[in-house]
Amino acid sequence: METNDKLKNIKQSFRLVMNGPASQSMREKGLNYKINWGVPFTTLRDMAAEYGKDYDLAIVLFKENIRECKILATMIMPVEKFEADLADLWMEQTDNQELAEMLAFNLLQYTPYAPAVAYKWIASDNNVYQICGYSILSRLFMNGQEPNDRGMDEYLDQVSVALRAENTGLKHTALNSVMRFVELGDAFEKAARVTLKGIVEI
Repeated sequence: METNDKLKNIKQSFRLVMNGPASQSMREKGLNYKINWGVPFTTLRDMAAEYGKDYDLAIVLFKENIRECKILATMIMPVEKFEADLADLWMEQTDNQELAEMLAFNLLQYTPYAPAVAYKWIASDNNVYQICGYSILSRLFMNGQEPNDRGMDEYLDQVSVALRAENTGLKHTALNSVMRFVELGDAFEKAARVTLKGIVEI
């Protein structure tokens, strides 16, 4: 089947599994896609499994300003073909927390350049970029990837600012990453306690 035919079929299938109340609730929370069918992640995962990894399809899906198309794109893009410049391009087109987290969890955490973009993005003044960066770091810390001394200092400096942010989503994501960071071992927990004293209980 041609890529455009697959895209057409996928877009038609969203109508069959749409969830009006979920879509409305997301809109009220500020998820402003041109179209949002409110399809749950589990259904999207099943669709992703059906289509398998498909670079060309992922590219055309992400171009659509439709919530489900963009999330599905992060699920079917082959990690080995997701180059850093494409990651930058997709991130430029990501304007909400949900999609930033999907990018981090489904793709970016598995890339060889994950630590580099994570540290770059947590230093950004854009909340969505920061959320994506902290989401990547949470996964890397969970998988036992320890930052070097410079990385640790940089992370703690940035996270101490993020934890004071007004954006609730950013604060929550930053705090999640701290919880994963302290699980790396005693030295990491001690460093976090010292730097984040008075900001958050560890």
